[in-house]
Amino acid sequence: MRVLLAGGGTAGHINPAVAIAEYIKKKDPGSEFLFAGTPNGMEAALVPKAGFAFAPIKVKGFQRSLAPKDIIKNMEAIGLLATANSRARKIIKDFAPDVVIGTGGYVSGPIVRAASKMGIKTAIHEQNAFPGVTTKLLSKQVDKVFLAFEEGKKYLDPNCNITVVGNPVRESVMKKSKKQARQELSLDDRLCILSFGGSLGAEIVNQAAADLMQWHCNQGDINHIHGYGRLGKEIFPKMLKERDLDLHRYKRIDAREYIDNMDTCLAAADIVVCRAGAITLSELEVAGKASVLIPSPYVAENHQYHNAMVLQNHNAAIVIEEKSYKKQQLIDFINSIYIDRKRLEELSKNAYQLAIFDTCERIYDSIAQILTK
Repeated sequence: MRVLLAGGGTAGHINPAVAIAEYIKKKDPGSEFLFAGTPNGMEAALVPKAGFAFAPIKVKGFQRSLAPKDIIKNMEAIGLLATANSRARKIIKDFAPDVVIGTGGYVSGPIVRAASKMGIKTAIHEQNAFPGVTTKLLSKQVDKVFLAFEEGKKYLDPNCNITVVGNPVRESVMKKSKKQARQELSLDDRLCILSFGGSLGAEIVNQAAADLMQWHCNQGDINHIHGYGRLGKEIFPKMLKERDLDLHRYKRIDAREYIDNMDTCLAAADIVVCRAGAITLSELEVAGKASVLIPSPYVAENHQYHNAMVLQNHNAAIVIEEKSYKKQQLIDFINSIYIDRKRLEELSKNAYQLAIFDTCERIYDSIAQILTK
């Protein structure tokens, strides 16, 4: 099988593509792969690092603002779009794939669209509960639409060939036990909070973590792991100082810039405070973790809010919008599950029941089906 994958811009689009390729390679060792992505995007580094061939294609997304600088960017995007279409056809013609899979980001558009017009089998994978513009446009042209969330169906044409498959999740997240993780981290069995805002960090999550620390430092028996991110290196210490907190005095708090053992920390946690990126939520489900979700309002079509509401509607999390954040609301909720562990267990159980563990297998089987038709 010859597989061309297209996706990029963020790790949330790239990592699923890599996971799909790795699974297909495992099932069919003779398969050949090529990834198409932007030359300056994260994919240009991550894909070769994963051991796959990479074909660059220059394309940019459109800005929705009418600000002069954004108008200029849109003119550049229009110019690149013309060349992107011919470049897409060349990549496809040279590689001669059996199937083309788009995993999101504006780079998926020209590749998947060109493949469809050339009569090649095509599929797209949408990670979010609210499908992006690219997914909506391509959904009627492709042979298969893979959705991570059942809720995404209502935003697409019912005539599309849709299968709910979930999001690929790292195997280490699936297999790590709480007992094993806590032993590795030298943590006891008391309540453990995990908070993070991604590798860059999110100011509101840092604020939430500082507020929680100010509260539970008086408790003295709550473990807390926090990743403040690159942008939080200066902000987070100031937040602690404003709250008169010296973390050196509290052995139960582990605050660091980047959490490089997320699988272990996630397994060890009882409750997680974080943003609502699609892959993060899938990992929360697989790990069976209750959560407080603060969706980023700065992403396209507010898709993190839609992601987060899936968990809240299934009683697996609570959602606090950034604009509505209140310190006491967060503390009251954490305190409620600190007191009532049955409530914590209920949230965790509901999160686990949402999990899909065989995403890549479902995708592989569906691709095999469309190739045999």
